[in-house]
Amino acid sequence: MQTQDKRSHTRRKVFAITAGAAALGLGVTATVAAWTDTEWVFGGDGAGGPGVGTSTFSVQQNTVAPFGAGTWTDEADNPGGEIVFENTGIDATALTPGDSVYAQVALRTSTTSVAGDVDLQPAVPAAGVAADDPAGLLFAALDVRVVTDDAAFTCDASAFSGAPGAPALIADGPLATTGGSAAQALAAAAGSVQYYCFEVTLPDPVPLAGGTTIDDYMGLSIAPAWEFQAES
Repeated sequence: MQTQDKRSHTRRKVFAITAGAAALGLGVTATVAAWTDTEWVFGGDGAGGPGVGTSTFSVQQNTVAPFGAGTWTDEADNPGGEIVFENTGIDATALTPGDSVYAQVALRTSTTSVAGDVDLQPAVPAAGVAADDPAGLLFAALDVRVVTDDAAFTCDASAFSGAPGAPALIADGPLATTGGSAAQALAAAAGSVQYYCFEVTLPDPVPLAGGTTIDDYMGLSIAPAWEFQAES
């Protein structure tokens, strides 16, 4: 009996000590708090602004000879800028078999653009321009040649001479299917200009589509549009 009372007394003391330790936040399982801090950095431009971004790529065209500084534009959609075909003594809207007419355009990158390449695509009908070629006869009958150079030149028959130093011929064939045979490089930030001369010819004899006569080709009109695909 005495031994049992002694054990009970001991347990009460242990419970009392444990309870007191819990009340004081003490004990075997107590966690000690640590000081904390954080540090951040950001990618900047050295002046407090954003320091990571993307470049821009933009090609501009000039259809107004002699291609002055104030006439560069961005025409990204068909029909684009207007080039006017002409030749001394020939009306481009009234061709007869054997006639050729010429028009020129210049390309460059914008002043804030990276460098890139441009590649001439085959002609398609100009969007939104009324033409009179319902069966596509005239479009299919015409031929096109294109020469190019990085120095300005006169856009007429002499540009197609093929002589040493003459502009390079990059297209020669049917209007509807002939694109450029090679791409041309444009320097960054308007650092270079590429000049193009288009020659459109109504062949003599006219290549007649099946079931047509030469009379079917009279009085027609078209407005061909060319895309220069560009890639940086």
